[in-house]
Amino acid sequence: MAEAPPTPSLVRTGVGALALSVLVASLGTSAANVALPTIAVDLEGTFAQTQWVALAYLLAMTATSLTVGHLGDLLGRRRVLLGGIAVFSFSAVLCAIAPTPGMLVAARALQGIGAAVMMTLPLARARDTVPPERLGAIMGLLGTTAAVGTASGPALGGLLITVAGWPAIFAAMAPLGLLAALLVGRSAGETPHTTPRQGRFDVAGVLLLTGAVALYTLGVTDAGAADSWPSTFLLAGATAMVALFAVQESRAAHPILPLSLLKVCAVSLGAVLNLIVGTVMMSTLVVGPFFLAGALHLPPAAIGATMAAGPVASILSGVLAGRAVDRFGARGMTTVGLTTMIAGSLALALLPATWGLPGYITGTVLLAPGYQLFLAANNTGVLGATPPGRRGVTSGLLGLSRNLGLVTGASVLAALFASTAGATEIDTASADALMTALRTTFLTTTAMLGVAVLLSLSPSRPDPQAVDR
Repeated sequence: MAEAPPTPSLVRTGVGALALSVLVASLGTSAANVALPTIAVDLEGTFAQTQWVALAYLLAMTATSLTVGHLGDLLGRRRVLLGGIAVFSFSAVLCAIAPTPGMLVAARALQGIGAAVMMTLPLARARDTVPPERLGAIMGLLGTTAAVGTASGPALGGLLITVAGWPAIFAAMAPLGLLAALLVGRSAGETPHTTPRQGRFDVAGVLLLTGAVALYTLGVTDAGAADSWPSTFLLAGATAMVALFAVQESRAAHPILPLSLLKVCAVSLGAVLNLIVGTVMMSTLVVGPFFLAGALHLPPAAIGATMAAGPVASILSGVLAGRAVDRFGARGMTTVGLTTMIAGSLALALLPATWGLPGYITGTVLLAPGYQLFLAANNTGVLGATPPGRRGVTSGLLGLSRNLGLVTGASVLAALFASTAGATEIDTASADALMTALRTTFLTTTAMLGVAVLLSLSPSRPDPQAVDR
């Protein structure tokens, strides 16, 4: 029997639940990083062990994003979202009471799995429950809440450490997660198009995909090291696992990533654009601090304030970007967003040499709203072209491509910046060398975004009907 459409009050409750889920997961990404030095001292951990507190969360979130989307399609997206929030909140408590670095890393990996659910399924749930004419605005809102979480995490984490120590950062996430679960529980249930589907879980596909993502992440992270031969074997292993994954998905009765879905032009193209843009955006986070400190000689407080300009611009522009998508269409706004990002990337490459700090800020303030517009438009267009029964796995594909882009930007573009600066240690490079490295890095990202614009302008081909296997 068909269910009635959700009432406006249920839609509002559901949107609030989705926004809070994304906000809390984003806080989990950034708030813990500020605590790493304190954790190293309190738990007597090494630098490498402590770094894994952050890496385990990101690696688990990346490796499982497609899996949790697949689970949402099989078991019901609302049910899996509630389960993911429960895992996130429980693991937050485990993090707060962890007595050793190893146990903290394990708890953070578990929390990353919960975060994957909380970042992935809200996109699919929004497409399920929000009227199509308002979908862009909701995607813009979710982008804004993600930016708020990422931007406010370090400040909130620093405050909690000062008041109650580093465990308070994780302890504070548990009640926020429970509040999100309460709102999700009060939101609309599964719609006729999102009822759970019967099917055997693709265990082999999950293992192969998780292994490929893990090997790629470790390989590309190690690629910039002086002794980089291990990265060659790691990346070769990742390539082999991707090939085996493709074979497995072509044979599985209920694949985690149906190959027919990739034949939908909007879906495959959207994932590629997401990867390119994720790579570009991460470059500002890893390159910026070194340039600001070494070339412009800013103190840490000024660096933090400068780095906040982009997130603030994202917060202010997110909802407006979503409304523009609703009014003018997803495809055109995808191109406009990418073009705005090109302007920002060019400004970062050229303006700091003559304008100094104002030139750098101009670039970041142009780049961030372009990113928000791209994100809202791309998510809206991709999910709008996805069959209802595949929206969970498509949301997972978007999350996977974005996170792989972030990993690639953090390693490859950072290595490009360091090598162009021409110094063994980046803090010994001259101001002129760092200026040259900044220009080279962002001219490279400009070229990447130019390719993305050309892809977004490619002639639209009729999408083959997806096979709902």
